[in-house]
Amino acid sequence: MKRIKTSPASAPALKDANLRRFMGYNMKRAYLTIDAGLRPVLEGLGLRPATFSALAVIVDNPDITQTMLGQALHIERSGVVLIVDDLEAADLITRNKVEGDRRSYALRLTLKGRKLWARARQMVEDHDNLILAGLSPQERTLLKDLLNRIETAPLAEPGETT
Repeated sequence: MKRIKTSPASAPALKDANLRRFMGYNMKRAYLTIDAGLRPVLEGLGLRPATFSALAVIVDNPDITQTMLGQALHIERSGVVLIVDDLEAADLITRNKVEGDRRSYALRLTLKGRKLWARARQMVEDHDNLILAGLSPQERTLLKDLLNRIETAPLAEPGETT
């Protein structure tokens, strides 16, 4: 069997028309584009997408428990512990005992965490504006609405058709 050598620069663009028919594939490709630009922005602040998301949820829900944070982010308890450990080690949050529940901790941003959150939020908004520059304000609103509707759509059972 003869091998053909190709370099990335000379490789032809691969076709993906069959995959482009599916919403999940298109959403994944859009996410990968957003993520590729967002990661360096967050890394410059010492954050990852998971730690940025955790800060956002804690800002919205002061004194949230680790269990509730995991539910909000849809991640397992062990993953939450790692995120909380990272944020606490960076002095971005405090982990406080919950009165009446020795197993739970209430999470709250420190002053340093609030300052970093304000910078990170602005930088992520700037990134969103850059990535969505081709959409009108009405299209951005529609896109968010459509994505929220997809997120809350009832799930079909495997093999079930609608």
